[in-house]
Amino acid sequence: MKDGANRRDDERSSARLVRVAERTSFVIGAVCLTLYTAACVHSSMFQSREQAAFDRALGQILHAEAHDQSEWSAERVQRYRESRGIDVEALGRLDIPDAGVSVMVLEGTDDWTLNRAVGRIEGTARPGEPGNLGIAGHRDGFFRGLRHLSLGDELTLTTLDGVGHYRVVDLSVVEPDSVEVLAPTADSTITLVTCHPFYYVGEAPRRFIVHARRVMFEPWDALTPASETVPSIAAAFSN
Repeated sequence: MKDGANRRDDERSSARLVRVAERTSFVIGAVCLTLYTAACVHSSMFQSREQAAFDRALGQILHAEAHDQSEWSAERVQRYRESRGIDVEALGRLDIPDAGVSVMVLEGTDDWTLNRAVGRIEGTARPGEPGNLGIAGHRDGFFRGLRHLSLGDELTLTTLDGVGHYRVVDLSVVEPDSVEVLAPTADSTITLVTCHPFYYVGEAPRRFIVHARRVMFEPWDALTPASETVPSIAAAFSN
């Protein structure tokens, strides 16, 4: 009789443990889903807010009296913009139609930055400078679509100076310590970096690299002569 009673007690204890485990799993799942949803909403709101600020800054530049700043120092250009209230966090906007990517580029590659946008890799060229601009993004976020790219695909980097047009010249998968992909270049290039494989569970072991070379740069003062009235940013983009 004792053996039977003990078995029933064990079964009841096991059933309770199963119920507790199920409830705990449900709570953990609900919390994770809530956090993921909140992160997605925050990222989307940041992109919309920063895009609006970027467009306002562009609008001020396009409607401003034209000044030849080609021989100005970078510090003087920055101070001129600050004096006119042109202050945005983003370095520019990266558009890759064939990858379905349109995202603001920020400074840095820490988690806080890459959860909201893509980021310039420290030590690489800055937008508008000659050399190799490195941009990192998450494979399960803004850079998921890079897997669709092919050689010859085009991308643009829009900054407060103008629009740079680039063409993909190389696609590769490398080890995480292959820093040579970010080596300086004589011409203006962009190197996009994300983890690989794209659907790997856990920390992905390798890196997917996209190299693109600039084929044309259109400064805003060339797109919008001082004698013309610019009705909207959309119109400027259609030139």
